[in-house]
Amino acid sequence: MFRPTRRRLAVATALVAATTAAVAVTTVAGAFDNAQQAKEAIKGGKAKNVILLIGDGMGDSEITLARDYTVGANGRLNMDKFPLTGAYTTYAVHADGTPDYVTDSAASGTGWATGMKTVNGRISKTPGTDKAVRTVLELAQKNGYATGSVTTAELTDATPAVLASHVTDRSCQGPADMAKCPTDTIAAGGPGSIAEQSVNHKVDVLIGGGKQRFDQKVTDGKYKGLTVTEQAQKLGYQVVTDSSGLKSVKAGKPVLGLFATGNVPVEWTGKAAAVGGTDPQRCVTSNPNRPSTTPSLADSATKAIQLLEAKQKQKHSDKGFFLQIEGASIDKQDHAADPCGQIGETAAFDRAVKVARAYAAKHPDTLVVTTADHGHTSQIVPLEATPPGLSSTLVTDEGQQLKVNYSTNTPGQSQEHTGTEVRIAAQGPQAFRVLGVTNQTDLFTTIREALRLR
Repeated sequence: MFRPTRRRLAVATALVAATTAAVAVTTVAGAFDNAQQAKEAIKGGKAKNVILLIGDGMGDSEITLARDYTVGANGRLNMDKFPLTGAYTTYAVHADGTPDYVTDSAASGTGWATGMKTVNGRISKTPGTDKAVRTVLELAQKNGYATGSVTTAELTDATPAVLASHVTDRSCQGPADMAKCPTDTIAAGGPGSIAEQSVNHKVDVLIGGGKQRFDQKVTDGKYKGLTVTEQAQKLGYQVVTDSSGLKSVKAGKPVLGLFATGNVPVEWTGKAAAVGGTDPQRCVTSNPNRPSTTPSLADSATKAIQLLEAKQKQKHSDKGFFLQIEGASIDKQDHAADPCGQIGETAAFDRAVKVARAYAAKHPDTLVVTTADHGHTSQIVPLEATPPGLSSTLVTDEGQQLKVNYSTNTPGQSQEHTGTEVRIAAQGPQAFRVLGVTNQTDLFTTIREALRLR
């Protein structure tokens, strides 16, 4: 019979103690506010509110690039300070259910919005039979929660679209854009375009860009001849187009904020990456093409939370709200191989994360989750590297040079998503569910269980 020696027992005891300590809390400076926060995070319970923050295309490389540039290699962003962090896989599927290893934003958004994987390009519909699947926002509405969606993209873009619409193809954004969705048209007995469905759903707060889609005229049905914006007003929406308008809206009536014709202009500018690289550059933390009347993502998030909370108080409801906040142009600037635009949008998204965490600090019954929909192309490489694609050298806030490379497509073409797993982090009730390596569709279950949606 095996008898452990005293030395073996001592080593085993030390290993158990070390493992227990590591599981309980990591006390590296900046990792957690304190051990109690981590302890409180590892619990179940019901949430009153859920705030889901999506950094579109914000893989670990994009996070690291923004961290290195803005707060330093040893610094920490707001999104780095969540007590519980895991990773999730992001693949889409083909019509027969087999994996498609690199997802787009429509299929990935459908994953967390419905708990079901679908084909690239499809919005909250099944991969094979093209049938609508109920979304987490629709469930939240059914269960008496206030709902909202805030984005820096067009409100009809894929990530916001997955919450309150069902179309065969993500391109079907307005009444004039329905070529790829013939069975979804109102004339065919369908629900209409993404814009029409979004306002018909009476989502309490819709804030973003995409005014061009809402300016299109409805072609069939009850609102035929009206623009979608006019349709929204008929449905009781307060329509605003700038920061002063957003500040003036009152709770109790739904809000449609349209702050750009297309995507909301980015906050930072600089030289795009180039073949052979660029001279070392500092990013310009402004954009002459961004009107001064454009609210920041953090300001829009703050107002959305206030409106949703106030609505429920007016109703004397014991239910809270579900809110999705998207930093969309991290992805769009990654596609364009524009490191300064990309970093600026990541920093803007991180300030929205700060808003959500500050709210949760005062309302601990709020589940806050931050993640991405998929990985993207940017990679930090050695200064001496000579990448075959596009690259740029930046001078960080620490005064050091950093080279970023974009090589997922031929120079001159849009850079591509990648199939890597991405970070997911959380705090609040049911936050423990993000630990380990999970599937993107598991996020749907996390939100549903946190809010007890049935």
